[in-house]
Amino acid sequence: MKPLFSEKQIATALRQIDAGAPIPEVTRKLGISEATYYVWRKRYGQMAIAEIRRLRQLEAENSRLKQLVADLTLDKVILQEVLAQKA
Repeated sequence: MKPLFSEKQIATALRQIDAGAPIPEVTRKLGISEATYYVWRKRYGQMAIAEIRRLRQLEAENSRLKQLVADLTLDKVILQEVLAQKA
């Protein structure tokens, strides 16, 4: 799934507000709520664009790996049930 905002847009918004731009003005320009800004600030804080990009890549990989583990666990359970029925 492609994120709605790029790492650069998020970092730019955070830096604009840190530089003194009013939060409502910046959030209105981006079309986000103030709550979204506060989530970004909490999550990305003082990260650089490259760090935000890397964090997103790691989160995507983690999600993919969790799905893989869930699929393999389900396969294991199914195989164990089949073996139990044959015994």
